[in-house]
Parts: sequence; C-alpha cells; structure tokens
Amino acid sequence: MCRHLGWLGEPRTLADLVLDQPSSLLVQSYAPRRQQHGRVNADGWGVGFYASDRPRPARWRSDRPLWTDSSFASVAPVISSRCVLAAVRSATVGMPIEESAAAPFTSGRWLLSHNGVVDRSVLPADRAAESACDAALLAAHVFARGAERVGETVLEVAGRDPTARLNLLLTDGDRLLATTWGDTLSVLVDEFGVLLASEPYDDDPRWRDLPDRHLIEATPDGVAVTPLEPTL
Repeated sequence: MCRHLGWLGEPRTLADLVLDQPSSLLVQSYAPRRQQHGRVNADGWGVGFYASDRPRPARWRSDRPLWTDSSFASVAPVISSRCVLAAVRSATVGMPIEESAAAPFTSGRWLLSHNGVVDRSVLPADRAAESACDAALLAAHVFARGAERVGETVLEVAGRDPTARLNLLLTDGDRLLATTWGDTLSVLVDEFGVLLASEPYDDDPRWRDLPDRHLIEATPDGVAVTPLEPTL
C-alpha cells in the first residue's frame, strides 16, 4: 500500500536517496515496479532524518503527491544525513488523507513507517497516535510496547488480524529495524552503508530480496535476518 526506504551509513543527500535514482521513491509514487497492492502512491509522503546537533530526528511530511512538491525538490539536494527514513503513501481505503497520516511517525529518537494494512479494531485506542489512520495507530502501538520489540508486536497483531500486511521500517539513528509480513523488502549493502527498501531504486546486482515473515536488523556491523515464525 506504500513504498519506503531506510538508509544508514555515510552522509547522503535527501535528493540522492529520494529523488535522483532511476526508480527512486519519486518514481515509485507514480510508477512502482514491484507493488502488489495499489497502483500509485499519491496520498502523501514523508522524510525523517538525523542531524548531529539534534537529539531527535527532523521530519518533512505532506498530504500531497511527492511529484508536486517543488519546495522539497529545491531543498533536498542540500540536506545530508547518515540516517534517513522516507516513504510515499497509498492510503488504505477509508483512511484520512492528511499530513499527520503520512509516515514517518515518531516517538523520541525513533522513526517508523508502515507498508501494509491492518484492521484498526485489533489495535488499542491511543491518544499518542498522530492520526486516526491504521498506520498511525499501529505506530503508536509499536512505540507503546517498545520499538525494540517490533517483532513480537507484529506477531501479536497478525494473530488478531490474519489478513494484515505488516511491513514495518524503524530507526533510532544508529540502526535500522524492519519486518517483512505480506509485502516486499530488499537490501543493498555497499562500502558506504546499508539501504532497506520496499523495492530496489536501481538495477545494481548487489540488491538482495529478503524473505517474508522475518525481522531484519541493520547496523554498521552488518545485517541480521531472523525468522518471525518457527521454521519446520
């Protein structure tokens, strides 16, 4: 229902990560290559990033299609960060189209994006949720239980809603956490850092598709991929 990416490594500009690649998030907002649910991601976008002189991440979000935002396009080439989380949104049917419903959501140093759908009735009401949309309620639930326990939370929510798609992407500025549950995720590791993305933004042969129903943790020391369910 959305596309997202997370970068951890040497500083890169927001334009390099979000706008300039052959199949960047900008392109994925109107012509995704691997999206299985929905055809475009025109219901908003958001970017969160970390600066060395700020204890918490900065965010830039909108309820408009990314391709319409000339202000972001003009500023993105001059903002660099070693850790970035960005997303373009295809809203779940019936969910509000508003800036506060666009990922990334935040709590303290954490940023979170949700690619998928979940029945809001299985999630507890939370006044800390930034929007009434399913992704914001899910983010508030993850934060309330502890972002480090995201794998447990996904299993719990999936048990309550077996049709849920729960691809989550989180960062605290020092690591990336992700879950694959019902949608695609790929990883690219090179000498400059690690990138997790719903789909590759270019045709670099080093991209690797990650298996479904797994927890991924990326740090400067490497990428760990752990099953979320017992293997037979």
